[in-house]
Amino acid sequence: MKKQMVKRSAFAFMAVAALASGCQKAENNSETATQEQNNTSEKKYLSQPLVSDIYTADPSAHVFNGKIYIYPSHDIEAGTPENDNGDHFDMRDYHVFSMDSVGGKITDHGVALDIKDIPWAGRQLWAPDAAHKNGTYYLYFPVKDKQDIFRIGVATSTSPSGPFKPQPEPIPGSFSIDPAVFTDTDGTSYMYFGGIWGGQLQRWQTGKYDSTAAPEPSGNVAALTPKMAKLSSDMLTFDGPVKDVVLLDKEGKKIMADDHDKRFFEAAWVHKYNGKYYFSYSTGDTHFINYAIGDSPAGPFTYQGVLLNPVEGWTNHHSIAEFKGKWYLFYHDTQLSGKTHLRNIKMTELKHRSDGTIETINPML
Repeated sequence: MKKQMVKRSAFAFMAVAALASGCQKAENNSETATQEQNNTSEKKYLSQPLVSDIYTADPSAHVFNGKIYIYPSHDIEAGTPENDNGDHFDMRDYHVFSMDSVGGKITDHGVALDIKDIPWAGRQLWAPDAAHKNGTYYLYFPVKDKQDIFRIGVATSTSPSGPFKPQPEPIPGSFSIDPAVFTDTDGTSYMYFGGIWGGQLQRWQTGKYDSTAAPEPSGNVAALTPKMAKLSSDMLTFDGPVKDVVLLDKEGKKIMADDHDKRFFEAAWVHKYNGKYYFSYSTGDTHFINYAIGDSPAGPFTYQGVLLNPVEGWTNHHSIAEFKGKWYLFYHDTQLSGKTHLRNIKMTELKHRSDGTIETINPML
């Protein structure tokens, strides 16, 4: 498993190198590789880290009370061995960050939720998201339970910066990772979620958890779909069944499992622009953030292209938010550490073309 991760990590690095002249080839010696990664004088990044005193990743951004609030993962050096299931991403708490203006000071509001305060949690607090309704702020988070199965929990606060108090149990019927909550203009909220490989989505194909399932389907069969569910009015449970989010190619056919440049891997996000719904996601081992467009928050969504090309590092995870009339992409890379599991969040402007498509963003210049 570790050998496979190293191979795929090398692929990701080469993909970035194709985008950025002057990127050096990774060396086997970890110390040398880290020095090369940190040698920013020979690399040109589209944007710089928003936070540099701790490692942050998977930024979910929202505008609350006229400010940008960012809810990222908090990467740490946990000493957990690296593998394809992502056990080395062994996060244990969340920090919340805010900005009054783009390019301005970013404030760290401290620990918003700690794994030790979640009664049902076992290990690995992965990428969270947040929402607001009726004066309450909600933090949605995936964490493995004490049986090592990913579930999705929710915590509440009267402040967008927390601290957040978790519910005593995970959301009934929830599973896998990467919750992303979208609230439509009619006030209805939906959660999108799922991630394959370490995210365990492939283990739920029969409707029950199967620890023996393959990492993902292969061959000329439909790819696994992300999931969605309508949220209840109190934002604490699902209001109805979990449904598939259908992704189609431009010919109207389902995206196939072997099409790793297009198939869903993890990191679902939804935003609405000019009456259309944009579903964006990571392709995982090919390292793209793609997007698809639909006429309904439930889809189907038709693939349009690449939103963000591969970043430095293995994972690619994002969010999209509008602030003062402009749209922004929030993402991460490994500029500060050169290690796949110690990442730093960034942001850059995102531009919709007149026909509704999105200009592809290159994270390396």
